[in-house]
Amino acid sequence: MKSLKIKFSALLILFSVQFSFAQDSLKLSHQEFLNIVKNYHPLAFKYQLQNKIANAEITKAKGNFDPVLAGKLGEKNIGGTQYYEQKNVELGIPTWYGIDITGSYNHLDGEKLNNSDTKGGLYQFGVTIPLAKNLLYDKRRAMLDQARFGLKMTEAEQTVLTNELLLDAENTYWEWLKNYEIYKLQKSAVEINRKRLDLTKKTYEFGERPAIDTVEAVSQLQSFELQERDAYLNFVKSTQELQMYLWQENQEFYPISKLIFPSSSLDEHSGYSDYEFLVQNVQSRQVQNHASLEYYLQKQNILESERRLKWQSFLPKIDFTYNFFNKENYKSDFLPLFDNNFQYGLKLEIPIFQRQARADYEIAKLKISQNQQDSQLKLREVNTKIETYKYEVTNYFSQIDISAKNLNNYKRLLNAEETRFGNGESSLFLINSRENKLLDAREKNIELKAKFLKSYNKLKWLNENFLR
Repeated sequence: MKSLKIKFSALLILFSVQFSFAQDSLKLSHQEFLNIVKNYHPLAFKYQLQNKIANAEITKAKGNFDPVLAGKLGEKNIGGTQYYEQKNVELGIPTWYGIDITGSYNHLDGEKLNNSDTKGGLYQFGVTIPLAKNLLYDKRRAMLDQARFGLKMTEAEQTVLTNELLLDAENTYWEWLKNYEIYKLQKSAVEINRKRLDLTKKTYEFGERPAIDTVEAVSQLQSFELQERDAYLNFVKSTQELQMYLWQENQEFYPISKLIFPSSSLDEHSGYSDYEFLVQNVQSRQVQNHASLEYYLQKQNILESERRLKWQSFLPKIDFTYNFFNKENYKSDFLPLFDNNFQYGLKLEIPIFQRQARADYEIAKLKISQNQQDSQLKLREVNTKIETYKYEVTNYFSQIDISAKNLNNYKRLLNAEETRFGNGESSLFLINSRENKLLDAREKNIELKAKFLKSYNKLKWLNENFLR
């Protein structure tokens, strides 16, 4: 609601005051606008946070390999009989290759202990080794691999999304600037025609022109006034669209309390001179290095990791466990390992039908196939965009050249017609006709420049998405 009120107030200000270069106005350049979007726009900030989340996922996955220290204290007394008193400290160390190492110290005393329990202090060192399932790959390793691939995938995705945001913002700026220049053009035409109307009235009063010429001048002025109002409305609407990209450092909407104008110009852009270099640069790139393709590559790595993990489900689970014990205050005898003070075990699990394993593995392969299809589609899309934007840029540039020549011809025709009118050889109708043609040509030239810059930006930001 607050942002809606801000927008509405800004709209009222823009509508209630005719635009002028007054001292209470603000000017916004193209580069200043982009810097605001990069630094303060909520989406740009969100994309940065997404990369931090992906980094945190790696730390989380590494946590599965953290050593675990555990302790236990216990005592049981009933009817004056101490059943047991226990003190235990244990350290578990998981390793990369699925092997778990444990070490502990246990002190036990009491009158009613289980036959498997040992009185006194007991040191223990043990190891658990998977001999089939989870030996070559397990869930812990898969989670860490997937987190690392996920970070690269997220970085690629956020690069594309950030550049798309900047592309939309930049093209909104040029649309705003185009509408402003068209508004200035229409306003200038209104001022010229007001002066022409005053001159026509004076010549009529002196008897040099018929009364119908004043009607012709008034009609022309009214036509331009309507066009000016329409151009003004378009400029106001585009100003509101531009405001959607204006945010402050504290992530609050930037209120427009003053008139705002562009300080850049359609004619000042460097794209007119370096667009050929940009086209050549894009052509020299390897499409496979595009961030959108990198996204699918890293997604493929994640899916391959999942497939390797699911394949482990086909293997029988065979875990070998060995523990070496040594009583407190006793001489250690580590070798031979199966001669004295030891415990070992062998656990075997064999799934019979393996329906879940087969289904999970098939799903993993199908997801890989889907991603490959998506990758091929994205490859085709990127190639198509490159060719389309290249064609648009070169085509619009040539149109601008033709439009400029056409504009000069209409200027010459209008000047010639005004000379003839001054000599009494023409009419106000013909001057108005020439002027309308010239105004249309100027507006067309402005629109072509805006189209060129928008296509140039598409190609530029597409080029920025290449990682290598």
